[in-house]
Amino acid sequence: MRIVVLERHSVGPDIPVRYEHLGEVTYYRNTTTAQDVRERVRDADIVVANKAPLREETLKEARDLRLICELATGFDNVDLVYCKSRGIKVCNVVDYCSGMVAQHTFALALALLEKLPHYDGYVKSGAYSAQDRFSNFDLPFHELEGMTWGIIGMGNIGRRVAGIAAAFGCRVIFHSVTGTSTCRDYPQVDKAALLAESDILSLHCPLSDLTRGIIDRQALRQMKNTAILINVARGAVVDNPALYEALTAGEIAAAGLDVVDGEPLRPSNPLSGIKDSDRLIITPHLAWASVEARTRCVEEVAKNIEAFQRGEPRNIVNP
Repeated sequence: MRIVVLERHSVGPDIPVRYEHLGEVTYYRNTTTAQDVRERVRDADIVVANKAPLREETLKEARDLRLICELATGFDNVDLVYCKSRGIKVCNVVDYCSGMVAQHTFALALALLEKLPHYDGYVKSGAYSAQDRFSNFDLPFHELEGMTWGIIGMGNIGRRVAGIAAAFGCRVIFHSVTGTSTCRDYPQVDKAALLAESDILSLHCPLSDLTRGIIDRQALRQMKNTAILINVARGAVVDNPALYEALTAGEIAAAGLDVVDGEPLRPSNPLSGIKDSDRLIITPHLAWASVEARTRCVEEVAKNIEAFQRGEPRNIVNP
């Protein structure tokens, strides 16, 4: 089989990607334009991709294409309806980075909650060495224990976050956007209650018509002015200009983001203008990207291809 890997460097050049035991492989470091995709997949039986646009415009000349493997959990770069009409199977990688994303959720939340950027800067500025007392806590901070941790998206990642939050002594509540969640371990509440009650609100939902902009101007105004928002889901789940307004007006206390609407972060995004890391921390979409998680992702793609070659369905998202 002819396998084309469109975005080999999406998992980082430090992680080995070797699929030669599965077929004749062509690797591209990165592929972003529709024209490049169209030319590079034309003779492929299997395409491995991450963000490259895979739709009728780019796939119509790939007459032998039978399988698309995502080097990711998300598959919003693929036109599933078109692929199904062509008999092209699409599979993703499931649960390879849930632990890492949960870990990063708490890295962001704790850094903001405990004002770590401020105190690190205080020490490194020399102010701590110059003072005559052993401690400094000029910016008040609080314990997680006793707080209410709200969650949107109670899937694999959301459940891990909920368990960690509970271990810290938080009351955990969640809102199901679809209303179909089967989780019974924590109270399920409506959106208004979630916004009003959450001291920390973390987002772990996929991007869809239901979740796009779910945290908008109105939602932010319903949150506590002491609340911290964490988004490790998709950038467009949060209205970025509305979040900028809420942070600068003090309508919420802080936000930790691993994703923004339009990546990489554009200078035109108003959030790029907030330089105060006690109010806003933005990391460059890395919550999924520990060495271990990226290695698992590559290995799981190989397993998906092997299963397909044996005629076995594995992680197929468009059966």
